[in-house]
Amino acid sequence: MTLVKMSRRADGFTLVELMVVIVIATILLTIAIPSYQSQIRKSRRTEARTALLDLASREERYFSANNNYTKLQLPLGYSTDATATFDSPGVSVGSGYYTVIITVTTGDPATSTQPGYSIKATAVNAQASDTQCATFTVDQSGTQSSTSAAASTCWR
Repeated sequence: MTLVKMSRRADGFTLVELMVVIVIATILLTIAIPSYQSQIRKSRRTEARTALLDLASREERYFSANNNYTKLQLPLGYSTDATATFDSPGVSVGSGYYTVIITVTTGDPATSTQPGYSIKATAVNAQASDTQCATFTVDQSGTQSSTSAAASTCWR
């Protein structure tokens, strides 16, 4: 009489193998998601900085032709509405994660005050959680600042 040895055939994975894969995937996601979110915040900051510097360039072009600055959107090429301004609550720029406000100061020859402007981008929507660089500001002298203690961190 011959005994037939039944071999056990392995189909699929064991519970232990699946749990190991889940633990490894969890560890990788724990590392990857914050890094990904950080990169997304930085790319949105870049969009805000680009919008500010573009507006500053447009203000300077407007100033060279008109000898004053403006907060109207039409002369700066941001709207077809002649009355639209960059006033509060702000104009959404780029993908809508920042709003921009332009404050214009007029010059006064009596006090030797020069005309000027300040352009401020404020984070909104999902970007509002970026407390380190929630606002960016640039003025007519090219001074760049932000809400961060180290503005250079935000303007990089």
